[in-house]
Amino acid sequence: MALIRKFEDIIAWQEARKLVASIYKLTSTGALAKDFGLRDQIQRAAVSAMTNIAEGFDCESKKEFARFLGIARRSAVEVQSLLYAALDIGYIDEPTFKTEYQQADKTKAIIGGLKHSISPHD
Repeated sequence: MALIRKFEDIIAWQEARKLVASIYKLTSTGALAKDFGLRDQIQRAAVSAMTNIAEGFDCESKKEFARFLGIARRSAVEVQSLLYAALDIGYIDEPTFKTEYQQADKTKAIIGGLKHSISPHD
């Protein structure tokens, strides 16, 4: 396993970064771009996943890092929930929903795995 020296080395952060890019691309055109509330909320949730991983990495303890990873994971789940809203309203189609949902799910799973790996086990 490679040594992680900076937050950019963390695979969970890399996947969250991909999520941010895809969400911003998704929200830059069409009806979703004009729905400022939903657009801003889904963008903030995606960015929160990425930034909480970075911020947590710089914490003083593994326990504190795990807390930030929990927030990051929940932010990825928030993206998933907001994607349902965009689908149900008709802003995105089913294939787009599935693609974005899968990226959020991958991000969530990797964050969860990282959190599990650094948390004390009973």
